[in-house]
Amino acid sequence: MAITLTDSAANRVQAFLANRGKGVGLRLGVKTSGCSGMAYVIEFADIINDDDSVFEDKDVKVIVDKKSLVYIDGTELDFVKEGLNEGFKFNNPNASNECGCGESFNV
Repeated sequence: MAITLTDSAANRVQAFLANRGKGVGLRLGVKTSGCSGMAYVIEFADIINDDDSVFEDKDVKVIVDKKSLVYIDGTELDFVKEGLNEGFKFNNPNASNECGCGESFNV
């Protein structure tokens, strides 16, 4: 089981954490939402809970709760710039379908 980051994503997270001035890493998860059933959740983590799984890649801790890990195990997080837009992109091998807007998925 693993969650990985591209160099671009790792650099962006490190910059955000440095600007924020606190935090132990990046928390990833899923919630029921969107037109395809599930949506990704991404936020900074200030604590690691006892039931969290922690992955470290490129000096960044990625924290995932056990319920979400089932759906995003093996995911690579990327940070992409497309024209004027930029943001994190989930390359999830478990997703069988994604909605047209890219905000939700199902397995």
